[in-house]
Amino acid sequence: MYKTVSVLCFLLAASLQLKAQVLPAEGSKLNYRLIGFSFPARPQTSEYKIEIAEGTYTTKSSFEKNIIKKEDCKTNKKIIEVPSFGTEYTWRVVYKGSSTAMNNDLHHFTTKTIPDVDIDVCRLRVLKGAQAYNDAYVFVDGNNALYDMAGKPVWFPYIKGLDSVQSLRDMKLTPRGTITFVLGDQAFEINYNGDVLWRAPNNGAVSGDSWEHYHHELTRLKNGHYMILGNEWALSKLPDATDPSMHIINDDKGKPEGDNAAYKRIFLGTVIEYGDTGNVVWSWKSSNYFIGSDVDNYRNPNPKDKYNIDVHENSFFFDEAAKNMYISFKSLNRIIKVKYPEGNVLAAYGEIYQPEQPATGNGLFCGQHCCLHSQDGTLLVYNNNSCNPTSVPQIIALEEPASANEGLKKVWEYQCTTEDSSDNSQLKYGWPSGGNIVQLPDNSLFACMGGTYSKVFIVNHDKKVLWSALPERWYPDQKKWLPATGYRASIITNYKAFEALVWNEELKE
Repeated sequence: MYKTVSVLCFLLAASLQLKAQVLPAEGSKLNYRLIGFSFPARPQTSEYKIEIAEGTYTTKSSFEKNIIKKEDCKTNKKIIEVPSFGTEYTWRVVYKGSSTAMNNDLHHFTTKTIPDVDIDVCRLRVLKGAQAYNDAYVFVDGNNALYDMAGKPVWFPYIKGLDSVQSLRDMKLTPRGTITFVLGDQAFEINYNGDVLWRAPNNGAVSGDSWEHYHHELTRLKNGHYMILGNEWALSKLPDATDPSMHIINDDKGKPEGDNAAYKRIFLGTVIEYGDTGNVVWSWKSSNYFIGSDVDNYRNPNPKDKYNIDVHENSFFFDEAAKNMYISFKSLNRIIKVKYPEGNVLAAYGEIYQPEQPATGNGLFCGQHCCLHSQDGTLLVYNNNSCNPTSVPQIIALEEPASANEGLKKVWEYQCTTEDSSDNSQLKYGWPSGGNIVQLPDNSLFACMGGTYSKVFIVNHDKKVLWSALPERWYPDQKKWLPATGYRASIITNYKAFEALVWNEELKE
């Protein structure tokens, strides 16, 4: 009797173990159409076949009548694309040369759907087919989806435990083969299935507030740490307490005791580096640089609020090899180079503000939304060109000065374009915010224009466009497709990197 029970327990455990090796798991509800199928391998079996039917079936005969796809594979795992979101599927594995009984196990899953992946509501219209990177995939945050280079949605963001995931920013692949993004005042790392692997603590340890005011950008570093932008409140001393344009003055929170001067609380940027447990490893506060600097001379273009300083930190790039950080401040038209981990400012690129003098711009970039240090040593900037409302954004490459007496030198420029042929196309769309660039392995650039015309494209150094596409949404009241508003986009550069995401494997360089 004891032996019989032991055998039954062993068989049950073995059966459960085999089921655990089958993916997608029975009854899974998936947020993607490119699916990683895996199953137990069989000794002396070198060929397998995965068969998929559209619909839910429990008998062999009904399943076989509705098979829509058969895929041969040499190993016990393969990534296969199914046709549609919002659909039920049944599948099985045929072990070639096995008995009929081995081919009867039917498994079931469903692909979920959201309006963003309904191609009658939202789409990525390819303008120019891929002449390079044709096996790449593109995250488009305005459309809330991951697309292949033909413009087909293959995945949408999902976080287990949350009903809806909308308005994400900075979706991108990490060196770990995972996805990071900022969602409202939270920041996450998830896997392909939506399991939360890491969540920023957002506890105010750096800001001194009750939360960190996360924004714009989250990056997982090669050492496994996480770096993110935040904000803190700081006091800015005002020159004249009687000037009516100040209208929010004498905020005494944190004001020096006995100081009768007028102060105004302003939002200033921070950069925070976290360990994998959420501990603060390093941080930098722009208040230590801006308060008491030439920025005290900045005057807001709005005469009714001329002392309102909005530095608007909106991008960073950490050169991990050189230990330098580049941080963009949109409203000041300035990029700051900071030494890591010391935190001292090595250089400030942009206009220097003079007492009682109006801002004149820096002549190179205005309202920029992205900066990065390129492989050839230049500083790449996505220039929103906000000072020139009749112009479109630019991508510019700047040579950093060799000495403090020199300035930035523009060595390359690409003028972004729209597909709108009307005379006022540049005035129809706006790029007051959004946009970014990513340097690709061959030094080409992947770019998102952001704003209300958030075209994504790849351009090489010779200014040849290698691929382009336009995110669009259908407007039933106007009965036409219109450009979708976007913020940032990113690219998975090849299928091997995409496989790492599907199987949740670390990327190998």
